[in-house]
Amino acid sequence: MKKIRLLLYYIFTYPTYKMLLGGIGTRSRLIRATIDGHKRVFIGNKVYINTGGWLACEPLTGNINAQLHIGDGTYIGRFCHIYATSKIEVGHKVLMADKVYLSDNLHGHADITQPVIDQPVQQVNPVIIGDGAWLGENVCVIGASVGKNSVIGANSVVTKDIPDFCVAVGAPAVIIKRYNFETKQWCKTDKLGNFLS
Repeated sequence: MKKIRLLLYYIFTYPTYKMLLGGIGTRSRLIRATIDGHKRVFIGNKVYINTGGWLACEPLTGNINAQLHIGDGTYIGRFCHIYATSKIEVGHKVLMADKVYLSDNLHGHADITQPVIDQPVQQVNPVIIGDGAWLGENVCVIGASVGKNSVIGANSVVTKDIPDFCVAVGAPAVIIKRYNFETKQWCKTDKLGNFLS
């Protein structure tokens, strides 16, 4: 049964994505995904997006060149939500658990005389997820980057850049470990990533 579903996907569903999206690589699979702004979404080779994913790239803040890129070999868990209004890049071989949220924008709320829903969307910094990173379940990354091979613990909210080879947790997320290339071990750090003695 699994082989039949896979065959049907590559006969019917994959060609539809190839026609609709800005680009999709070979052997990539999207399982019942919702996509907004198809032509601005680019998916690499061997990408797997599990059930209920929502990919969106809409120029709500005025950037007509808005793009969402997902690199080769990336796995995106169930019910993940990625919404770009300018630029989101997910690197190669990134692992995202279920219900991860990535956004390069926020709902405006400066005018206290207006409901938030009536205020314009605000652009924040691009979101860049480095190659080999791992985002745990329920992680939110809003207007920030996560470095290469870094790990973000479950339920964390990333609002400031996390460098390469770090472990960060919390809301807001702070660095708790960093890989020490001298000792070849993951070592505890302070919140700024400085090794503890």
